[in-house]
Amino acid sequence: MVVPRFLSVEVGRLLGVSRYRLQPSPAQKAALLEHCGHARYVWNLAVEQHAHWQRGRASAPGFAEQCRQLTEARAACAWLAAGSIIVQQQALKDFHQAMANFFGQTHRRPTWRRRGRNEGFRIVAVKPGDVRRLSRKAGEVKIPKVGWVRFRWSRPALQAKSFRVTRDAAGRWHVAFAVIPAPIPAPGTGAAVGVDRGVTVSAALSTGELLVVPPLREAEKKRLLRLQRRLARARHGSKRRATVKAAIARLKAREGDRRKDWVEKTSTDLARRFDVIAVEDLKISNMTRSAKGTVEVPGRNVRQKAGLNRGILA
Repeated sequence: MVVPRFLSVEVGRLLGVSRYRLQPSPAQKAALLEHCGHARYVWNLAVEQHAHWQRGRASAPGFAEQCRQLTEARAACAWLAAGSIIVQQQALKDFHQAMANFFGQTHRRPTWRRRGRNEGFRIVAVKPGDVRRLSRKAGEVKIPKVGWVRFRWSRPALQAKSFRVTRDAAGRWHVAFAVIPAPIPAPGTGAAVGVDRGVTVSAALSTGELLVVPPLREAEKKRLLRLQRRLARARHGSKRRATVKAAIARLKAREGDRRKDWVEKTSTDLARRFDVIAVEDLKISNMTRSAKGTVEVPGRNVRQKAGLNRGILA
């Protein structure tokens, strides 16, 4: 009998972000995409510089040296000079933090960024007047070279010194303010709970409760299947393929929003009810490895294992 390992977590106060949905105009969307392109371009240049390093060679340039090189590049390239120096310097700062995390063995080595994936940039030195409220459900944030951009005031916006603007695969824009959320008071009763994660039942509590992540509805699943078949028939690089991919991304984003909303509400509820929460220590990366095997030793039940992997990752 294999006894599962558990991680005991005490409820505490963690650094988080407060995210809101941006509502930029078409002109502002184009300007935000320019910022994303500048940040991606600078990041990829930094990745290329560090990719040339080998043992015996001089070390790759540091943050200060790359900032000096960035100044020279902006003087030589009008497209780069038209962008915000804050966005470009923070892309370098993020890269060096990613390298520090890699050498600290907490994250993987930073890699190339592609257009349409992980689109975003960071703004620092935010002043108190750079975020303001317009009405009960609307606010504005000041972004360099873009101006005031509206966002949904879904909850009170706490004062932050920096924020990140991102664009997901469905084309939605968000702004996330780096803040320390208010601590969730523990009940103080000494109550503890164990959480067993699964596929059919997302979380089984030691109290007997069975919690399930809300999936896509049946009509949405059928639509997703039709779109995936249409995508398989579409020609690569065609407008039809781009349209179908955007429709699939919107459905996937809807599913991801429901999952994240469920996770946030469930974790908050557990933090309010229990002092200690023990979560099953699952090695997800090992559990979701492909079963296709090799040419010499091909795998068995590969399609079934792929379906199981999708269920685990969901």
